[in-house]
Amino acid sequence: MIFKYKGIGTDGKKLKDRVEAISLEEAKAKLRSSGIIYESITQDTPAFYEKFNFSSRYKIPPKELAALSRELSMYIRSGISIVAAIKIVSSHYESNKKMKLFLSTVSTHLDEGKNFYTALEMQSVVELPPFFKESIKVSENGGILDEVLMELSRFLKEQDRIHKEIKGAFAYPSFMVIISLVMIAFMLTFVVPQITGIFESMDQELPKPTQVVIALGDFFSNNFVLIIVLLIAFVALFIFMRKKSYAFAYAVDKLMLRVPLFGEIIQKSELARFSYIASLLTRSGVPFVQTINLSANILNNRVIKELFVGASKKVVEGKLLSKALHESKTKIDTAFIQSIALGEETSQVENVLTNVSELYFEENRDKIAMLLTLLEPALMLFVGGSIGFIVAAMLLPIFSMSIQ
Repeated sequence: MIFKYKGIGTDGKKLKDRVEAISLEEAKAKLRSSGIIYESITQDTPAFYEKFNFSSRYKIPPKELAALSRELSMYIRSGISIVAAIKIVSSHYESNKKMKLFLSTVSTHLDEGKNFYTALEMQSVVELPPFFKESIKVSENGGILDEVLMELSRFLKEQDRIHKEIKGAFAYPSFMVIISLVMIAFMLTFVVPQITGIFESMDQELPKPTQVVIALGDFFSNNFVLIIVLLIAFVALFIFMRKKSYAFAYAVDKLMLRVPLFGEIIQKSELARFSYIASLLTRSGVPFVQTINLSANILNNRVIKELFVGASKKVVEGKLLSKALHESKTKIDTAFIQSIALGEETSQVENVLTNVSELYFEENRDKIAMLLTLLEPALMLFVGGSIGFIVAAMLLPIFSMSIQ
C-alpha cells in the first residue's frame, strides 16, 4: 500500500511525500527509521483514472527505464555503491511522483540490507519486465551489475527507437486511410442525397453506377448514427476480447502472421527481439532454459511466444533448441533455426543470436521502407478513385440528358 505523509525531515525542512508499506504501522516505522517526524499520515487513494486501470502498478516507459539503467551503470562504474547511486538518481525525479516513490522504496529496502534484485522484487510501485529483474539478479551474483545495466539500457533504447520508427512510418498512411474513409462517408451521407433530388424528375432509367451510389447514399444517410455506434462498439469489443480472452487474442495473432508481407515483418520483428534479449541474458550468465522463457515473455505475438515456451520444455528434456523449433507445428523462418543450430554446434549461441537480431532488424527496416513506398501511391489511387467514381456516377445522368 501507498501512504502519503506530511512531516519534518532531518534537515528541519517540511516534507510532503509518499511511502510504500504493508500497513500503517510499518509506514510509521519506516519514517521514524529515516529520521522523519511525521505530522500526518494516511493511505493514498488512487486518482480517478487509475481506478479503471487493470493494474495499479506504474509501467515505466522503455526510454525512461533505459535512461535509469544507464545512469545507475555510470555511477556504479565510477565506484559509487548501488545504495548511494539510487539516492542520487532519485533526486532527478522530483517531478515524477511514481518514479520518485519507486526509487525511494528501493532505497529503503537497500538500507535494510536487501540486495538490489530483492529490493526490486519487493517493491509494488512499478511493474518491471521479468527479463530486467532476472538480469539484475544474475549480474549481482556475478559482479557485473554495471555492464548488464548498460546492456539493458542499450536494448531498451533500441526497442524504443524501433517502436517509434514503425509508429512514425505508419502515421501518414493511417492518416490517409482515415481521411479518405471520412470523406467518402461524408459524400455518401450528405452530398449524394442532396443531388438525388435532381434525378427524381427525370423520366428515364438511371445508369447502374448512379443507382449503386444513390443506394449507398440512402443507406449511409438513414443509418449514419447506427453505423457509428456499431463501429465504436466493434472496436471496444475487439479491444476487450483481446485483453480478456486468450483464445481470441491467439487467433488474431495467428491471423496476423498469415497476412502477406505484414506477417513476415511481424515474425522477424519478434524473432529479432527474442534474439537480442536472449543474447543479453546468455551473456549475463542466465541458464539457457530460463533465458528462452524470459526472452519469450517480452514477445507480443502469442503464437511465437507459445512456440518458444514449448521449445524450452523440450530443451529441459535434453533436446537442442533448433531441433525443438524444427519439430514444432508452428513454422518460423528456416534461416533462424539454421542459425541457432550452427550456434549450438560451435558453442557460439550468444554471438549467433546477436548477429541474427541485427540482421532481422535491418531486414525489417528495408521491408517497411518498401511497404511505405508502395502504400502511399496505392492510397492516393484509392482516395482519388473512390471520390472520382462517386462524382462520375452523379454526372452520368446529366451527360445522358445532354446527349438526348
